[in-house]
Amino acid sequence: MDWSPAGVPGQNGRTALVTGGSGGLGLEVARLLAGRGAHVVLACRSTERGRAAAARIAGSTEVLPLDLASLDSVRRAADEVRHRHGRLDLLVNNAGVMFPSRPATDDGFESHFGVNHLGHFALTGLLLDLMHGVPGSRVVTVSSLAHRAGRGAPDASAARATSGHRSLHAYGRSKLANLMFARELERRLAAGGAETLSVAAHPGLSATALWQGEAPGWLRPVSRVALRLLAQPPERAAGPVLRAATDPLLRGGTYLGPGERFESRGAPAPAASSRVSRDTLAQVRLWELSETLTGVHYGLAPSRPAAGGPPAKAGG
Repeated sequence: MDWSPAGVPGQNGRTALVTGGSGGLGLEVARLLAGRGAHVVLACRSTERGRAAAARIAGSTEVLPLDLASLDSVRRAADEVRHRHGRLDLLVNNAGVMFPSRPATDDGFESHFGVNHLGHFALTGLLLDLMHGVPGSRVVTVSSLAHRAGRGAPDASAARATSGHRSLHAYGRSKLANLMFARELERRLAAGGAETLSVAAHPGLSATALWQGEAPGWLRPVSRVALRLLAQPPERAAGPVLRAATDPLLRGGTYLGPGERFESRGAPAPAASSRVSRDTLAQVRLWELSETLTGVHYGLAPSRPAAGGPPAKAGG
């Protein structure tokens, strides 16, 4: 039987933080979680849009200023969460940029990589201790079908290669990093016996504001056709993220996406991923690079993958 949002269990007493919760997929995720009883922190770059989104949500919410393009902002946001809340049940790393006008973040990183990956890597590391010992706690990281366009594991040179910031390759590299991070985080959490799980999801194709950036010329007609034929509305596209956030039967390390039409739409199901995304040694290298670039150290024992790492099972 297909999973549907109607099957989401009650979230009473739980606190969830959703990055990019002011619109698109993030708003849909926040809306459902709050509707099931969770207190939802909308972490948004624009507090004005965050407040407008909160007004549209029936349930308990608050707005948190967060600019993932600034590690200083990430640290301030994490400090604010720690001041307001003694625990965190759910962290949804959803916000992202695609073909942004700014080539680099405040810290000099290529914008896709800096916002989509490094900002979330730092935020997760700064908040993770609020999830330790919390039953059912979970980190959900949103990747993309475009992770296959990443062309190899991200490295230090790619992190600062701002000249190609409007390419599909740069976006895909950041979403590949998201998926690799989610898997390495799960391995380290499991090795330490933590209750917190790390899972990942992608929404397939949805005509959200993410597509309003300055896409390469060759991609614009392709994307228009693909979105017209295959896209689903945000409330449907949010399904894999919602299931990743709330399904009590999921194992750590699971990767979900839509189950129909080449994973572009449909009900949530185990998703496939590229070979490099399953390379456990590359995941370790990315983790170590991310700690160096952000200055955020998790304190989790390194995982010990076999050379090359075993290929992940479907959904794992």
